Amino acid sequence: MNLRFFESVKERRESLGHLPHIGSFSLDEAIASRRNCENMIGTIQVPVGIAGPLLVKSQKSKVKSYYIPLATTEGALVASLNRGCKAITESGGATALSVRVGATRGPVFKVKNMVENSLLFDFVETHKDDFDSIAKTTSRHISLTRVNTNSVGLYRFVRFTFDTQDAMGLNMVTIATDQIVKYIEEKTRAHCVGLSGNYCVDKKPSWLNFTHNRGIEVWAEVVLPKNVVHDVLHTTSQNFYETWISKCMIGSAMSGSMGFNAQYANVLAALFIATGQDPAHVAECSIGITTAETQGENLYISIYLPDLMVGIVGGGTGLSTQKEALGIIGAKTSQEFAEVTGAAVLAGEISLLSSLAEGTLAKAHQILARGKV
Repeated sequence: MNLRFFESVKERRESLGHLPHIGSFSLDEAIASRRNCENMIGTIQVPVGIAGPLLVKSQKSKVKSYYIPLATTEGALVASLNRGCKAITESGGATALSVRVGATRGPVFKVKNMVENSLLFDFVETHKDDFDSIAKTTSRHISLTRVNTNSVGLYRFVRFTFDTQDAMGLNMVTIATDQIVKYIEEKTRAHCVGLSGNYCVDKKPSWLNFTHNRGIEVWAEVVLPKNVVHDVLHTTSQNFYETWISKCMIGSAMSGSMGFNAQYANVLAALFIATGQDPAHVAECSIGITTAETQGENLYISIYLPDLMVGIVGGGTGLSTQKEALGIIGAKTSQEFAEVTGAAVLAGEISLLSSLAEGTLAKAHQILARGKV
């Protein structure tokens, strides 16, 4: 897997002396029990590994090298991602682009008849400035960017999209939407049945989030030269392509998958837990598409994340060890963090598909996941 193994965690840390050490601070129980976990009785330890360096060319910053902290109990995951990082870095880096879409909340209203439904539609469409003003009374870090609505029978669903700056922002948008809903109920005859009517769509895979996006939309790509494909990944561009199209495209279609990728959830879950993101969002964030094609004997690979709910402030990011993990990455904005995440997902796709193409997946897990290094 092209990963140097060390005799101890201490040796590994010493080899990376320029990086912060995860776990040098204990969790502050007073803070965590007040803001992150009710009825708190303790903590669960999860091993944290490091992959990298990963070279990324961002749309808003110069080429930069990152290290990726991963909290996981799955042997072989860190080694695999590390190999993908090496392939990308030796190819000159991945290019990552992103668009800030915003966090959403989608309440559902019930009316008495279609006339009231039509009146509610008109009200929603003509009072967006009022909704934005109400949202801003709940936080100086939020603004309303989009309102979408649809209905069936006596129910009308409204999807509010907010810019929450560098926070993932779901608590922020929930509080803001609650105040907007009260205003709508006051001014119309509609009754809000639920503040979340599954039109958000939060923590569930959905085509609505795929087509309309949520959080941050991210793309990442790289062209791997022939020598990198051969020397680092131990396969050929053609074999990689055949593995990709049979697994990610045809296999995903045959199984009715909502994501056409190899393992987005694997990388996202480990990175989310390490950096204090909400791991439940992996359910929706992992629905993206991986593409690949041969370019002569070189290999082009890209990933697309239409719905990445991440932030660098708020929630679990303020806990001590999670803050340390974010410090290792060093992202200054949520969009930079999202682009690094996209590049890390790309690295994971490259390594797993290569392992399948060369026929070493079972061997790697037999060696690395059974302590036989």
